[in-house]
Amino acid sequence: MDRQLEQVLHNVQKPARYTGGEYNAVVKDRETVDFRFAFCFPDTYEIGMSNLGLRILYGVLNKMEGVWCERVFAPWGDMEDELRRTGLPLYGLESGDPIRDFDVVGFSLGYEMAYTGVLDMLDLAGLPVRAADRDEHHPLVIAGGSCAYNPEPLAAFVDVFSIGEGEEALPELVECCRKGKAEGWSRKELLRRLAQIPGMYVPSLYTVTYREDGTLASFTPEEGAPAVITKRIVGNMDQAYFPVDTIIPSTEIVHDRVMLELFRGCIRGCRFCQAGYVYRPVRSRSKELLARQGKDACRSSGYQEMTLSSLSTSDYPPLVELCDDLLDYCVPNHVSLSLPSLRADNFSMSLMQRLQTGRKSGLTFAPEAGTQRLRDAINKDVTEEDLLTSCRTAFTGGWSSVKLYFMLGLPTETDEDVLGIADLARKVYFTWRECAPDPKRGVRITVSTSCFVPKSHTPFQWEAQNTMEEYQRKVNLLRDALKRDKSITYNWHDPETSYLEAVLARGDRRLADVIEAAWRDGAKLDAWSEYFSFERWMKAFRRCGLDPSFYVHRVREKDELLPWDMITAGVRREFLWREREQCYRALITPNCRRQCTGCGANRLNGGVCDG
Repeated sequence: MDRQLEQVLHNVQKPARYTGGEYNAVVKDRETVDFRFAFCFPDTYEIGMSNLGLRILYGVLNKMEGVWCERVFAPWGDMEDELRRTGLPLYGLESGDPIRDFDVVGFSLGYEMAYTGVLDMLDLAGLPVRAADRDEHHPLVIAGGSCAYNPEPLAAFVDVFSIGEGEEALPELVECCRKGKAEGWSRKELLRRLAQIPGMYVPSLYTVTYREDGTLASFTPEEGAPAVITKRIVGNMDQAYFPVDTIIPSTEIVHDRVMLELFRGCIRGCRFCQAGYVYRPVRSRSKELLARQGKDACRSSGYQEMTLSSLSTSDYPPLVELCDDLLDYCVPNHVSLSLPSLRADNFSMSLMQRLQTGRKSGLTFAPEAGTQRLRDAINKDVTEEDLLTSCRTAFTGGWSSVKLYFMLGLPTETDEDVLGIADLARKVYFTWRECAPDPKRGVRITVSTSCFVPKSHTPFQWEAQNTMEEYQRKVNLLRDALKRDKSITYNWHDPETSYLEAVLARGDRRLADVIEAAWRDGAKLDAWSEYFSFERWMKAFRRCGLDPSFYVHRVREKDELLPWDMITAGVRREFLWREREQCYRALITPNCRRQCTGCGANRLNGGVCDG
């Protein structure tokens, strides 16, 4: 370890975030490597190391001969201060080398509130934050992840966006860059070549114009750049890489366990859920492979907890059989098995009995809305009886803690829908009183609400968000309705973060000036309440002459050109609009397993969809 860095680590909290050297981390001989990739996560070590996608792509890239992928995380404020005070540049955890000397600096974008973290990390690395200010001597800056489905707010800072899943796309990008490096291509030529790789979006090759009313007028690609960028997917999940020999963190992280990915995509089609649309079509791993991977990962890591990961775990058809196989290993080896993402309409007694063999934790269900009319409007195909039946099953089996998640501000929502949340929570409480084996133990029912954020590539991408005042009014209405219920705890998300998230989620290229202004004024780690300042962001908007409400509180017209329309996740735009119309009629669209809805996403996988 660099001696100066060693001295710095004496002055910061949690120095293990910055030392590297973890078990299973990949360290290569520099002499055998001709291409170096910095995988950057614009949040802390604890958050980034909990990300399965990071672990997957880290393994995929390091399997390539001659390529070395290292991890880089956003430093906490005390470490950033030390880096700036001493002049130490941001470095890769595996080697300690400055990432400004790498070939590619890649960012994983999972949350809009991390955008200033991208600029901060580039600056800490000693790199110009704007793509236009970088040249052949600088590494290529790329980005991917769920936020890349609307890349425009960061278009001024990122050279290339990788749209969709990266297991096959990133190696193709790396090989193109290696060829360019060997043959001496200019940066402009490299970007043109990269734009030919399916799934790669190069913002500098497109010209955007605006109308007087602020809406987009045109989006024009240069010659050779595709007019539409189609996301990449992995077609066969049984052949996809899984990190069995995963890195064992040297300090506590948020999700410190084996994460077993059952499938990608979702059969449900909830109209607010971006992940449910952009990860289509559904592609599953076989239960035999999953059982083997889960056991091997536990043996390799020594972890005592395994979680089954997907957008809707209980929709995996052979889930019970998979649990039985895993529990044959988990129980004698004292490994607990957890199943997040359970649905209230298929939480069964047989599943509960299997979960009971391990440690009981609280159960979480997400009805999303308080009335059946609104659940139908958002295509959340769960009934009140589904929820109460699942709670009855859980309470009878000895559970005494249930968390219920809802959204406020959904399209077509009324005060009756808001008050319906309180009514539903009370029914859950009375269900517990009816069937709990030991009522003296008490029950914990937690109701949590977040503010609806309209996202790109969903049926609600045209919708407006409630004003912060209206959201707070609904919070007060619900809080007053629940305050007499001592067994029910109510938590709500703050409206300021959701407001800014909505701005960044549906913004265009003009937001680059705002993001940079906020960052230069001190914005960083905005996902953390310790650092987030709403006023700082509003000041940046005023300084740049942009009205954030233009992006948040305005309903888009059907034919309006949207900032992300040059990107397709495979789902047809007309299908999304039809789903929006179904919302206003409060009509359910069947899930993909019951009936193919013709969204178009299965075309990306040769017409195959496990749904």
